[in-house]
Amino acid sequence: MAQQYKVTKRGKLLPFLFEILEGWSKKTVKQRLQGGSVFVNAQIQTKHDYFLNAGDIVQIGVAQRAGYHTDTRAIKLDIIYQDKDLIAINKPAGLLSVGTTKENKKHALALLRTQLSRGKKVDAIKLWPVHRLDRDTSGILLFATSKEIREDVMDKWKTTEKTYLAVVDGIPKIEADTITQPLRLDENEYRMHVGAHKFAKSAITHYKTIESSDIRSLLEVHIETGRQHQIRAHMAWMGNAIVGDERYGTKGGRMGLHSMKLSFVHPVSRKNLVLEVDGSRDFYELLR
Repeated sequence: MAQQYKVTKRGKLLPFLFEILEGWSKKTVKQRLQGGSVFVNAQIQTKHDYFLNAGDIVQIGVAQRAGYHTDTRAIKLDIIYQDKDLIAINKPAGLLSVGTTKENKKHALALLRTQLSRGKKVDAIKLWPVHRLDRDTSGILLFATSKEIREDVMDKWKTTEKTYLAVVDGIPKIEADTITQPLRLDENEYRMHVGAHKFAKSAITHYKTIESSDIRSLLEVHIETGRQHQIRAHMAWMGNAIVGDERYGTKGGRMGLHSMKLSFVHPVSRKNLVLEVDGSRDFYELLR
């Protein structure tokens, strides 16, 4: 049975483990950490200097060969908006939006259904994803409570205002600009190729630089189109790959991409609905 602890203040993982496992030797604690027996928000974490935030759930259990902890009950999703038609969450980085197989229940859709069930049968909670975020992208993820509502929102998705925050390597040569390079998906490499091609589709990305450090920059990004990996591919093409983006840049830590804002017409009330959530501390720390 895994031991479970809730983080009350921000700090590094190893000191936190020393504190909660005070009866253990430091050598044993380090061995458990390196051996894949420590989980943060249901994901294996082996980095001793990994930063924990208040509210995170840390579990110490048996190492999992597959690399993931299967007890999804430890994760409580942050619901930022809810009515009878729509539900929006602040998806943490590292969590799939939806499952790739029926057996995979460790994704935002499954976790949200479980969280909303409140003693009812999970199968009774009907939710449909309006869109998806990449596993390593955090931020606003929207679900509908019926197929009809989902279709209504998706039909107008092109006019939905979609704003992201991105931490990129380097400093853009142009402070604010629009990238119009078309994109083509390479299904073998599962990555977007940038540039003209008979199979490429139009893609429009607007960005402006918010602030910069010596080696990285924080950008606000608006996308007119919603191509797969659009921001990631366009930033890499520009020469300023998103931090932590192994596919288009350099591997390391969490990825510096956060879905900050969605603005669209509510499918029932027909009033403009604005959803907004800021990046987490660990996101902003990527800048430094």
